[in-house]
Amino acid sequence: MNLNSYLSLMGGSWAERHDDVGTVLVPTPPGARADLVVPDADYVITLDADSMLLREYCLRLVHHLEQPGNERVAIAQTPYCAYPGAPTTLERIAGATTDLQHIQHQGRNWFGATFWVGANAVIRKAALRDILEVRTEGGFLVNTYIQDRTVIEDTESSVDLRGVGWSLYNHPERLSYSATPPDFGSLVVQRRRWANGGLIILPKFLATARRARRAGAPLGFGEFILRVDYLASTAWSTLIVAALLGLPEAVPLSPLALVVSLPYFIAQAADLTQSGYRRSDVVRVYALNILLHPVNAAGILKSVEQALTRRKIPFARTPKVSDRTATPPLYVLLPWVLMAVLLHAGGEHVRNATWGGLAFTATTAVIVMWGITTLIGLRATLADLRTGVAFRLSRFAPHTNKSRRASRLPAGLGRPEAFVVRHRRGLPGLLSTQARARHATA
Repeated sequence: MNLNSYLSLMGGSWAERHDDVGTVLVPTPPGARADLVVPDADYVITLDADSMLLREYCLRLVHHLEQPGNERVAIAQTPYCAYPGAPTTLERIAGATTDLQHIQHQGRNWFGATFWVGANAVIRKAALRDILEVRTEGGFLVNTYIQDRTVIEDTESSVDLRGVGWSLYNHPERLSYSATPPDFGSLVVQRRRWANGGLIILPKFLATARRARRAGAPLGFGEFILRVDYLASTAWSTLIVAALLGLPEAVPLSPLALVVSLPYFIAQAADLTQSGYRRSDVVRVYALNILLHPVNAAGILKSVEQALTRRKIPFARTPKVSDRTATPPLYVLLPWVLMAVLLHAGGEHVRNATWGGLAFTATTAVIVMWGITTLIGLRATLADLRTGVAFRLSRFAPHTNKSRRASRLPAGLGRPEAFVVRHRRGLPGLLSTQARARHATA
């Protein structure tokens, strides 16, 4: 049952009715006799399955919502942090990017540009009623509080709430923690989902900003810029990085361009130190972000596909398994393609004596190679390539009937990103996440 269903059941009365199928509960009008009365709630807490809250979470956030002057605050939240003490380098660096987001959300909060981060939140029920949409499906009325046009429904709901005059609040304390994907394969699934949907929501936000301006209450410049950045920065930053790395001749680099980027890395290093990491981790975060650019590009293309076809992209849950999740072959091959591009660009810079560009490409090549060997791993790369090849070949292998094919591959076998690699002698075995989940609950 999703959040819309839960919200529809909150606050109501029902009477027992006996018919041929047994005893059922039917809604009763106000004032009528009821056998079951469920009181309504002023607030709703949402929480991801892999998140944990500190014991004072609800007390602190509800206290803020109850303060005079906060009557129009719809959501109070603490953007989640990574669990400390990560066992692997990848999990620690991916967690660092999450903790950096916690600080960035505080800045957005200062300018009134807060977005709902769906891992956890305290939501005012009255605000949800203001964005309620009622439609008929199969002869039944369906209440929809949270729109699910995209896989980042919390972001779209933030725009809906802002459009009807509600604001959101980020509490500065770290009161919630959530699991970080432990391997590159599961991280790919998560980050590709995060990159999908912003471009689809951007037109709705621009329409909201126009309505606010016509109503005489325009959005502040800081809020407008930060909200546009939140929704579209993944798209334009991916395009810019692709141009810098893939078209070195078309985009010449001067020493001034490198100097301009220094304040960004200095500020990021300071944020990492404040979050309990080392300053040198700024280089490792840079390596991870470069490796994830193809993943971001895939999410952006999915947004474009959904915009053109008007069909929602299926929600891909981050795998939660004890074994390593295999990475689709494309995402382990593209970093090597990038290395080849960087080496070629380095040769061009040497030939043209453009030493600023050479410094950039050489430094980036060293960082990318470290990311490939440490964050992805050479053995994992080979295993994922074998897994992807085995999956592709299994689809074209001759089978006499469906039962033999089902015996070769587990039930529910889907895309390679849903695979879990279980190292055995010879070719790695394949087991889909869905099949493993059914086995674990059996």
